Amino acid sequence: MLKEFYKEAEDKMTKVVEATKHEFATVRTGRATATILDHVRVDYYNSQLPINQLATISVPEPRMLLISPWDKSAIEAICKAIIKSDLGLMPNTDGHVIRISIPALTEERRKELDKVIKKKAEEGRIAIRNIRHKINDLIKEKEKSKEISEDESKHAHTEVQKITDEFIKKIDHALINKEKEILEG
Repeated sequence: MLKEFYKEAEDKMTKVVEATKHEFATVRTGRATATILDHVRVDYYNSQLPINQLATISVPEPRMLLISPWDKSAIEAICKAIIKSDLGLMPNTDGHVIRISIPALTEERRKELDKVIKKKAEEGRIAIRNIRHKINDLIKEKEKSKEISEDESKHAHTEVQKITDEFIKKIDHALINKEKEILEG
């Protein structure tokens, strides 16, 4: 019975770590990656669509994104959406493809981005601790209803804490890697 709780905690915490890593991937560093456009939505025939549903995004050079829309009439809408985003990118088009040159980051911008990713990491840690709290409440309920003993409950709480610590370390490790990427950029 307790193994189900551990499995549930691990499954939910894994999703939090993956979501946090995805959030990190959307933060622009000095290098070009298609994931930095994941949150940009394009107004396309009265629908808000992500760019990757309207075009192919490639990285031909370390500081260049190339967007090839399947429908050439979407080029203007894609450019507008990129300009309106908070990414600070300027798209250029020749009528067939959109090129985005990724500028090198200034020291000030690197520090701002560092704060952003630290905030995202803390949000991930909080989500993991909330999962721990919910699982511990379930364990307490089982103890109160005499389905498990006090000793089993204490052991389960210790086990859940170990799982929590493991997943917080994963977020911390991802944060360290992203900080290196931003600060070295």
